Amino acid sequence: MTDDFTLASLGWRPFFQQQLSLEEWELALPARVLEQHRTELELATEHGMQILAVTPSMPVLTVGDWVLLDERRGFLRLLERQSCFRRKAAGSKLAEQLLGANVDSAFIVSSLNDDFNLNRIERYLSVVHNAGVEPVVVLTKLDICPDSAALWQSVQDLDSLLCVTAVNALSADSVAALEPWCRPGSTVVLLGSSGAGKSTLSNTLMAEPRQRTRSIREDDAKGRHTTTRRSLLPLPGGAMIMDTPGMRELQLADCEEGIRATFADIEELAGSCRFGDCHHDSEPGCAVREAIEAGSLDERRLLNYRKLSREQAFNSASLSQRRAGDRALGRFYKQVQKASRDMKSK
Repeated sequence: MTDDFTLASLGWRPFFQQQLSLEEWELALPARVLEQHRTELELATEHGMQILAVTPSMPVLTVGDWVLLDERRGFLRLLERQSCFRRKAAGSKLAEQLLGANVDSAFIVSSLNDDFNLNRIERYLSVVHNAGVEPVVVLTKLDICPDSAALWQSVQDLDSLLCVTAVNALSADSVAALEPWCRPGSTVVLLGSSGAGKSTLSNTLMAEPRQRTRSIREDDAKGRHTTTRRSLLPLPGGAMIMDTPGMRELQLADCEEGIRATFADIEELAGSCRFGDCHHDSEPGCAVREAIEAGSLDERRLLNYRKLSREQAFNSASLSQRRAGDRALGRFYKQVQKASRDMKSK
């Protein structure tokens, strides 16, 4: 990776500069997190790359974050994020996981094979909308799909304003369709399940094989993990691209606004239902059921809307209880420490 960075090429913009005091602008060094490891972070600055050790006193950081370093190149503070991707940690663990920060556009990568899934695309769209980032659905493996037009249309039907493009991720000419979102100073994130073609797409955009690729399983068209950690990499045209590991599980939490934006058509129809608490089952005057019966709304979409809404509500409540418990435990520890100090001072 080149060490020849400018703040502009790293994605610096007025939103971040306005957060600095005059003293910080003169003495502090802005740095962007390019890669995250268990005990250290790889940062990029105008003066080259730097390794920063992770300490317990630091806030939770993620790839794409902007931080300020002091005169000794130690951590000073985290700058407010312009956007941030989050999910509930995989499995039964009650924790929130940060996926990336300060992104302008998200390429939701889905392959045109047997693993194509509209429900999964809607799940990713909910996360992207919730982060306040522009979504672009990128359908890969165009070269081996005989029915690409129909699949492309099924995604476009989710939202007439949604940007949807089909590409052969191995072809630079085909991938050139994504250049409008890869302008200098911008940051793009690749999201999608394993085997969707994210690493192949990333290699083609970078014009070099920086990310390892692997074949999919022939029995079910599902992929194997190739990218094992999140990385922020420079593109030849001046943009930054964030490649992420394929996610088998993307549980939603605190994502109500994202779901509303993704299913804006259902939200709008629900506003015309006779009853304000309509469940869209068999109630009289249900505008959503009428749209399904008229063929203007797919029932699959309503079922997925319900599923994602229930999931995010449950996970959000669970995380809220966990946070409340953590705060109470923190107060308890402070009380114990204070009592201990008082005892020693007597």
